[in-house]
Amino acid sequence: MRGVGDRTVVATAVRYLLEQLATDHEGNAVEVRVPPFGATQAVPGPRHTRGTPPNVVEMDPETWLCLATGSLSWADALAAARVAASGTRADLSPYLPLPWS
Repeated sequence: MRGVGDRTVVATAVRYLLEQLATDHEGNAVEVRVPPFGATQAVPGPRHTRGTPPNVVEMDPETWLCLATGSLSWADALAAARVAASGTRADLSPYLPLPWS
């Protein structure tokens, strides 16, 4: 990863911010994947019970950290093909960046 830092630090940050997304926007309508460090389900809406979820967002760790902290917008990430998003609820722009207390 370009200039992001130590792998353990990045993994911890990715997991923490995924957990924060799930806490702030409870639900199971969208699965957010950031391989190889984690995945979560968030956003209110219909729940899936089997197989691949209908709404999936996937990106690399650097992109997730940038989106979650506000240094990259959702629109810019999509335009640069840094995010793969499928499904009618796979737009995370209303939920990012994550708020800071």
